[in-house]
Amino acid sequence: MSQRKIIHVDMDAFFASVEQRDNPDYQNKPLIVGGQPNSRGVVAACSYEARKFGIHSAMPCSQAYRLCPQALFVPPRFEAYRQVSEQIRDIFWRYASEVEPLSLDEAYLDVTYTADFDGSATRIAQAIKKDILETTDLVASAGVSYNKFLAKIASDMDKPDGLYVIKPEQGNAFVAQLDVAKFHGIGPATKAKMNKLGINIGKDLRQWSLHDLTANFGKSGQYYFNISRGIDERPVRSTRIRKSLGKETTFSSDMMDEGELLHQLELLAEIVFDRLQVLELEARTLTVKVKYANFQQVTRAQSSSDVLASLDDFKVLLPELLSRTEAGKQAVRLVGVTASGFVRDSEIEEQQQILDI
Repeated sequence: MSQRKIIHVDMDAFFASVEQRDNPDYQNKPLIVGGQPNSRGVVAACSYEARKFGIHSAMPCSQAYRLCPQALFVPPRFEAYRQVSEQIRDIFWRYASEVEPLSLDEAYLDVTYTADFDGSATRIAQAIKKDILETTDLVASAGVSYNKFLAKIASDMDKPDGLYVIKPEQGNAFVAQLDVAKFHGIGPATKAKMNKLGINIGKDLRQWSLHDLTANFGKSGQYYFNISRGIDERPVRSTRIRKSLGKETTFSSDMMDEGELLHQLELLAEIVFDRLQVLELEARTLTVKVKYANFQQVTRAQSSSDVLASLDDFKVLLPELLSRTEAGKQAVRLVGVTASGFVRDSEIEEQQQILDI
């Protein structure tokens, strides 16, 4: 099996950043999302300007006020955050074969089999960060590694707007020097217990046998034993059912030539078909997407009662679908091909939704 490529994406000060984006009066000011200063509420999120005063999530708002009386306190707008979260997750599905959300503002992505950018997980992470910024006007940090444990730690290494990579050959040494407080899954109580036992960094934890760790920490002992060695075999588990798989390309300059546009669609169709083969999926519907120079976009789809079993089945539909657009009459900046209408072996099939655009 090939080395896994996992990305952990974490939005920077998510709730507060959405509020600052949507209200210019909040920008560049210490902002606290949560209860009011005189309430018993807690800080749900705070801007980086507020964090400079020592304010953090879950802190009582009354304490946050004492630390920064000039801070702005606003109630959360969860519906707005959910809408942005959906936009972000749609971007994740463009690149990942599996997406496991942890909350509205963070997720694990498995890009082991993603062909974009020659399979470079680092460049995929850069593209995801760029897409998020262009789509939502918000900043994300990303961690790239060969397992979930290290990817999550990496995403927090260089915030805000960070991108940190831990390669397989670096994992062991990285974990050895890592404070156990930074280990995902080790909270304050466990940290205190470990410190009393002389366990302060990963190297210390690595000295303990599995038997002794289990004796002191129960079932978690196995987890601590593994992560102290940079080992984490947990898969990225999606919860959505895969409905489509696609690929698109944006041209460096707007294109009018229908023949060249058709050629580009054929290249995209080859990529999509190859991915379907790898994932053992069969589609009944092919969709062509065209975005014009004025940023208006259209999609044209064709469905069949039979599966599109070969690349030729894909390609034969492309000229007709393209002809149903304004391509050739209007300049085009982007084209895409998406396959959908998958045939499923059973109702409990665990294939996951993807839009590999």
